Amino acid sequence: MRFLGIDYGTKRVGLALSDDNGRLAFPRNILKNTKDLVEEVKKICIEENISGIVIGESLDFNGKPNPLMKDIGVFMENLKKENNIPLFLEPEFLTSHQAQKIQGKNQLLDASAAAIILQSFLDKKNNKNSL
Repeated sequence: MRFLGIDYGTKRVGLALSDDNGRLAFPRNILKNTKDLVEEVKKICIEENISGIVIGESLDFNGKPNPLMKDIGVFMENLKKENNIPLFLEPEFLTSHQAQKIQGKNQLLDASAAAIILQSFLDKKNNKNSL
């Protein structure tokens, strides 16, 4: 199974891909958040043979949904209409900060944050399956 990880932002959306076995996540690229975003994600899902989409769940310091979650919810609804691919939410907390700490600030920061979100999901999924 191959997964697509998404770090959703109001201006930029970071993307990451898993390997074919769904074990490791790698930064892919960054898309601008435009009206064509869902269509672009759909195209990538077809090209990359994606089995599941993992989207960062944006929570505040108290674990409550922050204002961005409303936009993420709309994005997810639009993806559901266009794709027949399962969607998963994975809590993300300061992933852009983590990515910047690891690699410094660069153009792939949002894609690296998506890889951190995706890797967290994959680790939980694979550890659960190995029990």
